[in-house]
Amino acid sequence: MPTVKTGYVNGSDLLLKVGGKAIGHCTTHTTTFNTETKDRSVKPVATASISAGLWKGKGVTGLSVSISFEGLTNYEETEGGFKTLLNAWKTGQPVEVVALERESTDPYLTGSFVIASLEQSAPAQDDVTYSGTLENNGEVTLDPTKITGESLT
Repeated sequence: MPTVKTGYVNGSDLLLKVGGKAIGHCTTHTTTFNTETKDRSVKPVATASISAGLWKGKGVTGLSVSISFEGLTNYEETEGGFKTLLNAWKTGQPVEVVALERESTDPYLTGSFVIASLEQSAPAQDDVTYSGTLENNGEVTLDPTKITGESLT
């Protein structure tokens, strides 16, 4: 049974899976919901003021989702670390992405994504890290009621 949570949402409660495996030793992930828009300018009705023609309307022409993530490289990785992601990237094929709350089997976001970028950083005498960006490949399934936090009532 899921734990009843109160207070602020802990980022460690939100998981990101790529190709069925959680991002290994993930330190952060950020999901960005993008809207592509188009300006619409029309001549106002004859009775409108001169300034009425300065205001533009907006139309939505596209929606997209991008997800960026960062993690630490670990010798004993059991989830989806840099090597797993690099292997998926080199195929040039989309991957299945799932975002869900810890202790839940019901994701709030699923869909096909491409690995748009993957980077490894290896500074001297410091932890090796990796990061990447995923971009949706077609329509995603998104259910805001299944993400932790505020209610939608």
